[in-house]
Amino acid sequence: MVLDDLGSSLRGTLNDLRGKSRISEEDVKNVVREIQRSLLQADVAVDLVSELSDSIEQRALKEEPPGGTSARDHVLRIVYEEMVGLIGESTEIPLEPQTILLAGLQGSGKTTTAAKMAWWFSKKGLRPAVIQTDTFRPGAYDQAKQMCERAEVEFYGDPDGDDPVEIAREGFEATEDAEVHIVDTAGRHALEDDLIDEIEEIERAVTPDQSLLVLDAAIGQGARDQARQFDDSIGIGGVVVTKLDGTAKGGGALTAVNETDSSIAFLGTGETVQDVERFEPSGFVSRLLGMGDLKQLSERVERAVAETEAEEDDWDPEDMLEGQFTLRDMRKQMQAMDRMGPLDQVMDMIPGLGGGLMDQLPDDAMDVTQDRLRTFEVVMDSMTDEELENPRVVGKERTVRVARGAGVDEEVVRELLEQHRMMERTLKQFQGMGDGDLQRMMRKMGDQGGGMGGMGGGPFG
Repeated sequence: MVLDDLGSSLRGTLNDLRGKSRISEEDVKNVVREIQRSLLQADVAVDLVSELSDSIEQRALKEEPPGGTSARDHVLRIVYEEMVGLIGESTEIPLEPQTILLAGLQGSGKTTTAAKMAWWFSKKGLRPAVIQTDTFRPGAYDQAKQMCERAEVEFYGDPDGDDPVEIAREGFEATEDAEVHIVDTAGRHALEDDLIDEIEEIERAVTPDQSLLVLDAAIGQGARDQARQFDDSIGIGGVVVTKLDGTAKGGGALTAVNETDSSIAFLGTGETVQDVERFEPSGFVSRLLGMGDLKQLSERVERAVAETEAEEDDWDPEDMLEGQFTLRDMRKQMQAMDRMGPLDQVMDMIPGLGGGLMDQLPDDAMDVTQDRLRTFEVVMDSMTDEELENPRVVGKERTVRVARGAGVDEEVVRELLEQHRMMERTLKQFQGMGDGDLQRMMRKMGDQGGGMGGMGGGPFG
């Protein structure tokens, strides 16, 4: 995730302040040094780094902590507020009919982003359509068409056309019933004059309500020139940061936002059409600082459960809190978890469980909902109805039979059964709990994690 190095190193420095009732100038300078180092390594422009660190240092030394607030929490609050201020508010994306134009260099991820955004709008109840106008890059039409099919959204393009402006006009006519039009434009390897001329013509033809600049998270300092030229040409109202699932640092996005006086609209966090998030500065910074992002987590859970329920008409997740927890229940629960995305991203959203704690987990701890899920499903396919309904009947002889049928080691079958027992024990802790009990448990989890995310109402209550 973007700027992870900042989150990890800063959390360590802030933890050094535990137990202190007052903070020294040297303590503040240590925090500021970590922020400067990490932001510069993440390719954030020097002037922005200087502005942020000066503000944090001045406030931390001048402001008195509120009564009952530790020195650590006081500094954490200041860092949080200044980071949100630097990043700015999320780009306003109204849930109403509109046209969005995507701009950016080749390889920035515009085509994938167009399908992801269309999928996002469709989940919000609107009818989107993607119009592909890229006649320059070979394969652009096929890629866009395939991505839109996966997203189950309307698509228009002309694989034989050579006039992007004409394709855009025809696309609007062919998708006139759509409520949201997302226009994908051609990129180049550099900001060539013909790219700027072409996108200006398309912009005049489609008169977008919003033009978004799509940036690869690894863009670095080059983001400044990109942002300036595209903003001068068509006016940039927001930025989409892509490829945040890799090692990219993403600091260039902050530079682009500052250069265009805009904000961040969406984050691309993976390869599938579902791997897209609306950018929310408070949740983004909270996750960065190890305080969780319960709003984004809640949205992922609701979406994953709804998709799993849609596939299995007779499955209701609430039934797992009543009666016996079967292997069939476990399969559906793990499928829902898998739909939530990579487990490390999900854990970062839980107060007290992200950041440093994730670094301490074994490498295979993230396999439960990905490769291991697929292996477990093969094992379950080799079981009888009786075994799926009551896994306790699976003894040594049945374990041997199931392993042979699934083509796996017997140890894998035993791992599946142990995983089931662990999930069953966890669910029993929830049985009979009221809302107040659950809230107290979540608050306790946040307190144990050392973050401030366990407090109600937001990162700081």
